[in-house]
Amino acid sequence: MENISALLSGFQVVLTPENIGVCMLGAVLGLIVGAMPGIGSLAGVALLLPLTYKFNPTTAIIMLGALYYSNMYGGSFSAILLNIPGDSPAITTALDGYPMAKKGRPGQALVAANTASFIGGTIGILILTCTASGLANLGLKFGYAEMTLVLLIAMTSISWLIGENPIKGIVITMLGILVASIGMDTLTGAPRYDFGSMYLLGGIPFTPFVIGCVGFAQVIKLINERAADEKQRQGEERNVKLSIKDSMLTKHDFRRILPPILRSGILGTFVGVLPGSGATTGSMMGYAMQKKFKSEEPMGTGAIEGIAASEAANNAAAAGAFAPLLALGIPGSGTGAVLLGGLMMWGLNPGPLLFDSNPEFCWGLISSLYLANIFTLLVAILVIPFLIKILSVPVKYMIPIITCVCIVGAYSTSNSMYGVMVMFVSGIVGYLLEKNGFPTAPMLLAFVLAPMLEKNMRKAFIASQGSLKVFADSPLKVVLLAIFLILIFTPIVKNILRKSKAKKTAASV
Repeated sequence: MENISALLSGFQVVLTPENIGVCMLGAVLGLIVGAMPGIGSLAGVALLLPLTYKFNPTTAIIMLGALYYSNMYGGSFSAILLNIPGDSPAITTALDGYPMAKKGRPGQALVAANTASFIGGTIGILILTCTASGLANLGLKFGYAEMTLVLLIAMTSISWLIGENPIKGIVITMLGILVASIGMDTLTGAPRYDFGSMYLLGGIPFTPFVIGCVGFAQVIKLINERAADEKQRQGEERNVKLSIKDSMLTKHDFRRILPPILRSGILGTFVGVLPGSGATTGSMMGYAMQKKFKSEEPMGTGAIEGIAASEAANNAAAAGAFAPLLALGIPGSGTGAVLLGGLMMWGLNPGPLLFDSNPEFCWGLISSLYLANIFTLLVAILVIPFLIKILSVPVKYMIPIITCVCIVGAYSTSNSMYGVMVMFVSGIVGYLLEKNGFPTAPMLLAFVLAPMLEKNMRKAFIASQGSLKVFADSPLKVVLLAIFLILIFTPIVKNILRKSKAKKTAASV
């Protein structure tokens, strides 16, 4: 009850004309920033931070919090319509979102993403409201060893669960790890795989790499399959629904997405609380978990359950990330680090005493997330008819448009032609991999998770002086280790049982 009364006092702070205005502005800007490949929440918050210097701290954090939160919505727009994730959490959304749009259901794909974002985000905010300090204390229990095991579980889920061929999935995951290791060693400063190039010393930039593998690879595919694609588009154009009413989900669709939303909403919140994980890891874990449950369509071919799982998890993780930020002063991601810098700039010291010393600030921020969630959903639904018109643009115009978006997105993150070159090369590689039956999604997800895995694993070994006991010296670690081993051996055991059953069947015949 104490938290509820504090939340109500927070709404009194938020429901002033000024704070409502900045919350709406942050929500709209977050949608725009999220939908533009190459910017993302980190750059968006960093760019708008100077605009809040003259605001009071509560108003400033309400605007930035709304921007960060609504950014999770925006990333799905370009992922579904153009197969170019607006931000890293939308990578898994594109796996089913774009195929569903290609099947003539772009409106339903966008509404499913927005609905999942809203419900998943609401779950995350409700959990944050009730257990903000408790969640922060839970996050503290996850040190380097625990985070290593969590990331190993995520990596194992990627390699086994994505793609029809597990061997190809593992190979492409290893390729992603290899690419992620290019550049300077973060702990020793030694160069790795730089081949004498000063550009490679900085590593492969994430955004140009993702834009290339997903977006520019799509351009190459359109060029090579232009005639067939134009015929397909002509057949689909009659079926594309351009109105909000026709884009609404059916009762059957809603029943399909509700279980994944609830599961991913809870999982995403707790993943978001973990230091260094963030919305990207949340969306990947949510998508991987959905692979363990039945879907009416195979995941990766346009299953609405995949869209719901990914979007619910990343929005819930974005809400959960505020718990350690406020209660402990520990940012869960790069965007959280920028927000932490803003708090310190405004003279606030995040930590256990912040809820006691500045309750209006903390509960005003949490209350604003409820408003941002509602504002963003309304705007996202209203713009669907305009967004869907992108699909009616002829292929001959889409090719240069998508190419320009890819080039601008790649250049904007690196401020040099190096990013554009990475985008072009990764696009060619991505197209060749897809053409030969290798799914690029495991490579992209491994590229994101591998640096975090390496950093946490090496720090765990440094802290334990190289002892493996560091991964099994507490009940929490034992549980995580057991989950990891189950994921490793389950496919092997299934394969053995399947072969044994086949032999018995053949012998009986």
